[in-house]
Amino acid sequence: MNPTFEDDVHAELRAAVAERADSLWRVAMGLHDDPEYAFAEHRAAALLAGGLAEAGFAVERGVAGLPTAFTARSGRGRPAVALLIEYDALPGLGHACGHNLIAAAGLGAALALRSVLGESAGCVMAVGTPAEERGGGKVLEAEAGVFDEVDAALMFHPGVHSWTRAPLTAQVQYRVAFHGRAAHPTGNPTEGVDALAALIELFNVLTALGRRLPEASHIQGIITDGGTATNIVPERAEGLFGLRAATTSALEDLVGQLRTAAEGVALATGTQAEVERATLRYDHFRDSAVLSERFAGHLSRAGIELTPPEPGVYLGSSDIGNVSTRVPAIHPFVAIMDDGSDHTPEFAAAAASPRARTVLLAAAGALACTAADVLLHAGLRDEAWARHRSGGQ
Repeated sequence: MNPTFEDDVHAELRAAVAERADSLWRVAMGLHDDPEYAFAEHRAAALLAGGLAEAGFAVERGVAGLPTAFTARSGRGRPAVALLIEYDALPGLGHACGHNLIAAAGLGAALALRSVLGESAGCVMAVGTPAEERGGGKVLEAEAGVFDEVDAALMFHPGVHSWTRAPLTAQVQYRVAFHGRAAHPTGNPTEGVDALAALIELFNVLTALGRRLPEASHIQGIITDGGTATNIVPERAEGLFGLRAATTSALEDLVGQLRTAAEGVALATGTQAEVERATLRYDHFRDSAVLSERFAGHLSRAGIELTPPEPGVYLGSSDIGNVSTRVPAIHPFVAIMDDGSDHTPEFAAAAASPRARTVLLAAAGALACTAADVLLHAGLRDEAWARHRSGGQ
């Protein structure tokens, strides 16, 4: 593969994205104006899958048993690259995480790849991934084997930083219930076993535990059931706890500490503790540095420079982590605003701004070029897989 040919392919892919600029922005704005939520993104999935089908992709809807998940393939077999498309929104905030831009960028990259490379270079697969925010569509898709025959999984995420890789932690939620015995707090107070007091004591224990947890580890809880009336000693109380840690292994250690704390409180208060997982687990993200570097290089052609993430700064969690345990993956951040945070009304507004349009088109082009590199260069695939299997970045 000589440099002239490679440069020509990249130029053609960027041009193919540019030709679709208006239509891709209409998709992004259509999603932004009509937000749908976890596992209920029916109109978004239909819009995106329909556009891919019209372009000649073989579309399969309802993959992994999820009504709003889909795959769209151009070509078959290996090599194969997956472009991950998110389209769920946040209740009350709409697209305050910019998934409308993720969806349009993945769509644009897939369409450009088919128009330039056809089906001869391998398989281009666009994967519709519902419920990143509150469900974990990618977790279920990975478990169903959607990524088993894929050489790389690529996506970008809008943000307030422009970073080559995503420092995404592992996370899970657990429900802890304490069972005591009801009584009248005045008439027969000694007969009661206060489940709410036990739950509050668990919060106190976890506060003390939090002072000695490692970097990026924390437990945040809320009370979801604290009793029914002030004149009844609560016989049941329940809390929901979100756990995060820098690695999946550290997260499992944290789960063990939560269990130990709950059991200790139950023993001390004469209650019974029930600890159960309430959500799917998101693994921490494992970045494919060799592919992230390619993406950053392609994005720089559009005048957007990416830097390594700031040490010690973490940006939440995502189900892309579960994909990254199986195949080389990238999840760079590209800023659409310079201050503040996502999951805010300000970020939702930024996801429909002129800057967002510029980032969308630049990211779509960089994704398409990176995907083409994966498909056309066996050496790049081999290096990415070798690092992935060794556990390196």
